[in-house]
Amino acid sequence: MGVNPVRVRVPPCPPKFMLASELKTGRIFKDQDTPFQVVKYEHVKTARGGATVRVKAKNLLNGSVLEKSFGSTERVEDADVTRGNLQYIYKDNSGYIFMNPNTYEQTTIGEDIVGSSARFLKEGESVQVVYFEDNPISMELPKTIIFEIQYTEPGYKGNTVTNTYKDATLTNGTVIKVPTFVKIGDIVKVNTETGEYVSKA
Repeated sequence: MGVNPVRVRVPPCPPKFMLASELKTGRIFKDQDTPFQVVKYEHVKTARGGATVRVKAKNLLNGSVLEKSFGSTERVEDADVTRGNLQYIYKDNSGYIFMNPNTYEQTTIGEDIVGSSARFLKEGESVQVVYFEDNPISMELPKTIIFEIQYTEPGYKGNTVTNTYKDATLTNGTVIKVPTFVKIGDIVKVNTETGEYVSKA
């Protein structure tokens, strides 16, 4: 006679807290079930010997920036945020498809999360995905990515001036400005934060 396996319910991990005085630029905390990242931090002493912590914090779910104040000894909940590298594969009607390079598991990330980063997504390129409670909430591209110039109008012969620009189409279809000496087939480095040409690669 077989023995039925016993299912044990594992209680969820209790939330972790930190003092508001531990908040620093870049630290991520949770407020009203929403993850915020500190973009500016200020420690202000009060007249009676106390202190207040003022922060500008970015809502990692919608991108808005808010100002918040805490007593320095007030407890703030630490956010359950993790980061992982995924490799971009392709886009379909469901969204952008990425693959875990270690497990080969595929993940679909929606356009609302990818946002303007889609301009510089490149097949096979690794990106860093931020997860909040195991759900992807944002994506970070490398600061620069290498692309091939798919099309651009020819420049003038012998033109090496770098302060004159023209349109150029990258292999992923994105159009950027490049110096007039850049030609079809050139490999260039692009700043993904500004969308600007950096140099030939």
